[in-house]
Amino acid sequence: MRILVTGSAGFIGSTVTEALLARGDQVTGIDNFDPLYDPAVKRSNLAQIVACPHFTLFEGDVRDADVVARAIGHCEPDAIIHLAALAGVRSSVERPREYASVNVDGTLCLLEAARAFGVQRFVFGSSSSAYGAAAQVPFSENEPVGRPLSPYAASKIAAEAFCYTYHHLYGIRMAVLRFFTVYGPRQRPDMAIHKFIRLMLAGQPVPVNGDGTMRRDYTYVDDIVAGILAALDAELTYEVINLGGSTSVPLSDLIATIASVVGCKPKIQYLPQQSGEVPETCANIAKARQLLGWTPRVSLTEGIQREVEWLREGPLAS
Repeated sequence: MRILVTGSAGFIGSTVTEALLARGDQVTGIDNFDPLYDPAVKRSNLAQIVACPHFTLFEGDVRDADVVARAIGHCEPDAIIHLAALAGVRSSVERPREYASVNVDGTLCLLEAARAFGVQRFVFGSSSSAYGAAAQVPFSENEPVGRPLSPYAASKIAAEAFCYTYHHLYGIRMAVLRFFTVYGPRQRPDMAIHKFIRLMLAGQPVPVNGDGTMRRDYTYVDDIVAGILAALDAELTYEVINLGGSTSVPLSDLIATIASVVGCKPKIQYLPQQSGEVPETCANIAKARQLLGWTPRVSLTEGIQREVEWLREGPLAS
């Protein structure tokens, strides 16, 4: 298959791109190397990928219709995997207009291009933050998503709505995948597991917002990638599908697990609870099992071991 991947230099995007190339697909990537974190980290994600003859990179913004048109015209994709986004709940509270612009307008630009070029398969990377705090745990896809707690969540809900509209109007096959707290090698430096591992390895205090009872459904990146590929290959019309570990873990337990893997006694620095955060996430993955034959395979302990090893051998060592 010929696949266009947006956000191809990012955490999930570069891992998806590698998996597609490994199975023989031709991949064209779009990435603007946004300075949300060091662009050199993203370039290092692509260091080996760019050498592959079946990969082409277009450097630019998904809101730029000319960049998107050139990329699609170059590769004539069978499908688009749209992962480019401004991520993160906390920074979205400070930059709501920018999040709306990138996450909503960028998605709309990709959908318009898919319509114009006749691309009939679209996979959109959404977020469990869409559920807010009102959903029943575990979250199922038929829950209403009209009460987002952050601009990031609101932007993902709006982008999902446009995905449905373009399916309805133009018959584009659409898989909207709600990811639950993805972690693993190449994880963004601002994300909790990455940050906590670095701090513990350096013997520094770990900042905890709140009392440590906040719960998250942590999902290893290779499991997420397997779900994305399964959705890409499935004969779906329009579906919203959770991809999560289906286990809700308290923050205090996460810290204890990381400390056990690192081999240290963590120093905790308690801070006020951040606004925009939901108290708990947990995925009902019955739909993913039924439609995609997908289930998560990597345990939290094993996944953290892999990320610790990556940090010790890669970015941390350099």
